[in-house]
Amino acid sequence: MSKLTTYFTKSELLLWSASIIFILGSFILFDRENYLTLAASLIGATSLTYCAKGNPFGQFLMVVFSIMYGAISYTFDYYGEMITYVGMTGPMALFALVAWLRNPYNGNRAEVKVNELTKREIVFMFILAGIVTFAFYFILKNFNTANLAPSTLSVTTSFIGVYLTFRRSAYYALAYALNDIILILLWTLATLTDISYMSVIICFVMFLVNDLYGFINWSRMKKIQKNYGKQIGIMVK
Repeated sequence: MSKLTTYFTKSELLLWSASIIFILGSFILFDRENYLTLAASLIGATSLTYCAKGNPFGQFLMVVFSIMYGAISYTFDYYGEMITYVGMTGPMALFALVAWLRNPYNGNRAEVKVNELTKREIVFMFILAGIVTFAFYFILKNFNTANLAPSTLSVTTSFIGVYLTFRRSAYYALAYALNDIILILLWTLATLTDISYMSVIICFVMFLVNDLYGFINWSRMKKIQKNYGKQIGIMVK
């Protein structure tokens, strides 16, 4: 515990604690039965806390969350979410874990080296996202996926999120923040049928806050790393 309190800032610990409290509170108020949803939400929130620090352990937790969230999505016929997280987000989180471990910042394996994408790669990413979206639309339609349009859009934002995560870009967090907004909409529609899904909505609201903080912190990390690199370059010269 002493290591955790020194590793995370007070603001980060406060954000994590608030996330856990809200998730537990919503579970007690609206659910009390789906413990898989509770466990997945707690693991997901913890994952984002570590990812915001650029710590590879966050990607390991994301793999676990993806499997659990896929099972939850299956219960409401959100096959897009199930296929996306089990077939794409989970495996890509595993690839990201390897990529982050291979690219530590200044030898520190608890912090990944932030990468900056070229304009050509950004265009390539959006082309890939378009192809994936087009293919998934027909796949999800064939499965009679509930709320097809937002489910398809969720695939798009998830793909961009996992791609940017794998490539160690600070903008991964913004992509996931957009995805969180879409998921809040999806699960809001689900609560019209079953109020217990309200706990999932609270979960993604907290994910949204965490992802926004993740972008802020990664932007800070990028600036610090860049300035340190300049200082080293000056010393070498």
